[in-house]
Amino acid sequence: MKPILLVAAVVLTGASSRAQILDQVKKTATEQGTKAAKGTANQAIVDKVNKKLLDEGHKNQCAFKTDSDQLEPGCNQKLKNLTSALIDAKKALAAGGLSGFKFVVSGHTDSTGDAQHNKELSQKRADVIVKELVARGVAAGDIEAVGMGSERPLVKPDNTAAKRAKNRRYEIQVKI
Repeated sequence: MKPILLVAAVVLTGASSRAQILDQVKKTATEQGTKAAKGTANQAIVDKVNKKLLDEGHKNQCAFKTDSDQLEPGCNQKLKNLTSALIDAKKALAAGGLSGFKFVVSGHTDSTGDAQHNKELSQKRADVIVKELVARGVAAGDIEAVGMGSERPLVKPDNTAAKRAKNRRYEIQVKI
Protein backbone atom coordinates (compact mmCIF):
# COMPACT_ATOMS: atom_id res chain seq x y z
CA MET A 1 0.00 0.00 0.00
CA LYS A 2 1.29 3.48 -0.82
CA PRO A 3 1.76 5.91 2.11
CA ILE A 4 -1.04 8.23 0.93
CA LEU A 5 -3.50 5.36 0.82
CA LEU A 6 -2.33 4.20 4.20
CA VAL A 7 -3.01 7.63 5.71
CA ALA A 8 -6.51 7.61 4.20
CA ALA A 9 -7.07 4.14 5.62
CA VAL A 10 -6.17 5.38 9.11
CA VAL A 11 -9.01 7.88 8.97
CA LEU A 12 -11.52 5.28 7.78
CA THR A 13 -10.64 2.42 10.13
CA GLY A 14 -11.16 1.77 13.81
CA ALA A 15 -8.73 2.76 16.55
CA SER A 16 -7.24 -0.75 16.98
CA SER A 17 -6.03 -1.02 13.41
CA ARG A 18 -4.96 2.63 13.20
CA ALA A 19 -1.81 1.83 15.19
CA GLN A 20 -0.92 -0.97 12.76
CA ILE A 21 -1.49 1.26 9.76
CA LEU A 22 0.57 4.08 11.28
CA ASP A 23 3.36 1.60 11.96
CA GLN A 24 3.22 0.53 8.31
CA VAL A 25 3.34 4.17 7.16
CA LYS A 26 6.41 4.81 9.34
CA LYS A 27 8.09 1.63 8.08
CA THR A 28 7.43 2.54 4.44
CA ALA A 29 8.71 6.09 4.96
CA THR A 30 11.83 4.77 6.69
CA GLU A 31 12.49 2.27 3.89
CA GLN A 32 12.10 4.97 1.25
CA GLY A 33 14.42 7.27 3.18
CA THR A 34 17.00 4.50 3.52
CA LYS A 35 16.84 3.75 -0.22
CA ALA A 36 17.25 7.44 -1.05
CA ALA A 37 20.21 7.76 1.32
CA LYS A 38 21.80 4.62 -0.10
CA GLY A 39 21.26 5.91 -3.64
CA THR A 40 22.94 9.19 -2.72
CA ALA A 41 25.85 7.35 -1.10
CA ASN A 42 26.19 5.07 -4.14
CA GLN A 43 26.19 8.06 -6.48
CA ALA A 44 28.89 9.69 -4.37
CA ILE A 45 31.06 6.58 -4.71
CA VAL A 46 30.46 6.41 -8.47
CA ASP A 47 31.24 10.13 -8.86
CA LYS A 48 34.48 9.76 -6.89
CA VAL A 49 35.54 6.69 -8.88
CA ASN A 50 34.71 8.39 -12.21
CA LYS A 51 36.71 11.49 -11.30
CA LYS A 52 39.70 9.31 -10.42
CA LEU A 53 39.36 7.31 -13.65
CA LEU A 54 39.13 10.48 -15.78
CA ASP A 55 42.22 11.89 -14.07
CA GLU A 56 44.16 8.65 -14.58
CA GLY A 57 43.03 8.43 -18.19
CA HIS A 58 44.20 11.98 -18.90
CA LYS A 59 47.57 11.33 -17.26
CA ASN A 60 48.02 7.98 -19.00
CA GLN A 61 47.00 8.60 -22.60
CA CYS A 62 48.61 6.31 -25.12
CA ALA A 63 49.21 7.66 -28.60
CA PHE A 64 48.09 5.84 -31.73
CA LYS A 65 49.72 5.90 -35.12
CA THR A 66 47.98 8.33 -37.48
CA ASP A 67 44.64 7.04 -38.78
CA SER A 68 45.33 3.69 -37.13
CA ASP A 69 44.48 1.60 -34.08
CA GLN A 70 48.15 0.67 -33.58
CA LEU A 71 49.66 1.99 -30.37
CA GLU A 72 52.78 4.11 -30.55
CA PRO A 73 55.73 2.80 -28.49
CA GLY A 74 55.94 3.82 -24.84
CA CYS A 75 52.49 2.84 -23.57
CA ASN A 76 53.36 -0.11 -21.35
CA GLN A 77 53.70 1.85 -18.08
CA LYS A 78 50.65 3.99 -18.87
CA LEU A 79 48.56 0.85 -19.40
CA LYS A 80 49.89 -0.63 -16.15
CA ASN A 81 48.84 2.56 -14.36
CA LEU A 82 45.37 2.39 -15.89
CA THR A 83 45.04 -1.26 -14.93
CA SER A 84 45.92 -0.44 -11.32
CA ALA A 85 43.39 2.41 -11.33
CA LEU A 86 40.65 0.06 -12.58
CA ILE A 87 41.49 -2.62 -10.02
CA ASP A 88 41.42 0.02 -7.26
CA ALA A 89 38.13 1.39 -8.60
CA LYS A 90 36.59 -2.08 -8.59
CA LYS A 91 37.62 -2.52 -4.94
CA ALA A 92 36.14 0.87 -4.01
CA LEU A 93 32.86 0.06 -5.75
CA ALA A 94 32.65 -3.37 -4.11
CA ALA A 95 33.45 -1.87 -0.68
CA GLY A 96 30.55 0.53 -1.25
CA GLY A 97 28.23 -2.41 -1.88
CA LEU A 98 27.92 -1.75 -5.60
CA SER A 99 27.74 -4.57 -8.10
CA GLY A 100 26.62 -5.05 -11.68
CA PHE A 101 28.84 -2.26 -12.97
CA LYS A 102 30.98 -2.05 -16.10
CA PHE A 103 33.97 0.05 -16.94
CA VAL A 104 33.44 1.76 -20.28
CA VAL A 105 36.38 2.80 -22.42
CA SER A 106 35.17 5.45 -24.84
CA GLY A 107 37.32 6.30 -27.82
CA HIS A 108 37.21 9.83 -29.26
CA THR A 109 38.59 11.52 -32.36
CA ASP A 110 38.99 15.06 -33.58
CA SER A 111 36.52 16.53 -36.06
CA THR A 112 38.69 16.25 -39.16
CA GLY A 113 37.82 13.65 -41.77
CA ASP A 114 34.72 11.58 -42.38
CA ALA A 115 32.43 11.22 -39.35
CA GLN A 116 31.65 7.54 -40.01
CA HIS A 117 35.33 6.71 -40.43
CA ASN A 118 36.12 8.57 -37.19
CA LYS A 119 33.41 6.62 -35.36
CA GLU A 120 34.83 3.30 -36.59
CA LEU A 121 38.41 4.36 -35.79
CA SER A 122 37.46 5.45 -32.28
CA GLN A 123 35.75 2.07 -31.71
CA LYS A 124 38.86 0.21 -32.90
CA ARG A 125 41.08 2.29 -30.63
CA ALA A 126 38.78 1.74 -27.63
CA ASP A 127 38.83 -2.00 -28.43
CA VAL A 128 42.64 -1.96 -28.39
CA ILE A 129 42.73 -0.26 -24.98
CA VAL A 130 40.24 -2.80 -23.59
CA LYS A 131 42.29 -5.68 -25.00
CA GLU A 132 45.47 -4.27 -23.43
CA LEU A 133 43.81 -3.71 -20.03
CA VAL A 134 42.38 -7.23 -20.04
CA ALA A 135 45.83 -8.63 -20.89
CA ARG A 136 47.16 -6.84 -17.80
CA GLY A 137 44.57 -8.15 -15.35
CA VAL A 138 41.22 -6.38 -15.77
CA ALA A 139 38.43 -8.97 -16.00
CA ALA A 140 37.02 -9.09 -19.54
CA GLY A 141 33.47 -9.16 -18.18
CA ASP A 142 34.07 -5.89 -16.29
CA ILE A 143 34.99 -3.72 -19.28
CA GLU A 144 33.60 -2.70 -22.64
CA ALA A 145 34.58 -0.40 -25.50
CA VAL A 146 32.50 2.30 -27.17
CA GLY A 147 33.49 4.39 -30.18
CA MET A 148 32.32 7.98 -29.90
CA GLY A 149 34.01 9.47 -32.96
CA SER A 150 34.01 13.25 -32.65
CA GLU A 151 30.62 13.47 -30.88
CA ARG A 152 31.97 14.73 -27.51
CA PRO A 153 34.99 16.96 -28.04
CA LEU A 154 36.88 18.32 -25.06
CA VAL A 155 37.87 21.41 -27.01
CA LYS A 156 35.70 23.37 -29.46
CA PRO A 157 36.52 24.28 -32.10
CA ASP A 158 39.40 21.94 -32.72
CA ASN A 159 40.95 24.20 -35.31
CA THR A 160 44.61 23.80 -34.29
CA ALA A 161 46.87 20.78 -34.07
CA ALA A 162 47.03 21.11 -30.26
CA LYS A 163 43.25 21.25 -29.90
CA ARG A 164 42.74 18.29 -32.24
CA ALA A 165 45.30 16.31 -30.23
CA LYS A 166 43.28 16.92 -27.02
CA ASN A 167 40.15 15.59 -28.69
CA ARG A 168 41.89 12.40 -29.85
CA ARG A 169 41.68 10.47 -26.62
CA TYR A 170 40.05 7.68 -24.67
CA GLU A 171 38.26 7.97 -21.37
CA ILE A 172 37.29 5.37 -18.80
CA GLN A 173 34.17 5.66 -16.70
CA VAL A 174 32.12 3.29 -14.58
CA LYS A 175 28.55 2.56 -15.65
CA ILE A 176 26.06 1.20 -13.11
